[in-house]
Amino acid sequence: MSFFDALSISASGLTAQRLRMDVISENLANVNTTRAEGGKPYQRKIALFQEKGQNLPFSAYFSEALGNPGAGKGVRVSRVVNDETPGAKVYEPSHPDADADGYVTMPNVNMVTEMVNMISASRSYEANVTAINISKAIMAKTLEISR
Repeated sequence: MSFFDALSISASGLTAQRLRMDVISENLANVNTTRAEGGKPYQRKIALFQEKGQNLPFSAYFSEALGNPGAGKGVRVSRVVNDETPGAKVYEPSHPDADADGYVTMPNVNMVTEMVNMISASRSYEANVTAINISKAIMAKTLEISR
């Protein structure tokens, strides 16, 4: 694995975690949105990660199996999906989106879960920044030694 591979892997992690934080921010911003697309309550979104470089041709897997293993290609967000769990029903007959019985279906966003996910994404982002800084320091030390 070269220095540039290490930087590329960490950079992909930064990009993926940034998108994850954007998705979490959207969830937090819509925690009380009872009428979104289609007139339904907002549905929580989840970013799904996938290893970069999947769907490689067989020859790539074959060469790795023969002794050129590689350390991975990084990570990417494969897609953003809606969480299909139903939201809570709250009795609020004066709400414009209340049904005939006076209940409002709320979004399925839990503030605590989203804040925990935001902290996790933030820490992962910080870990990738640290890995980039360490790779840069190793490169600088290597150049210094070669002088």
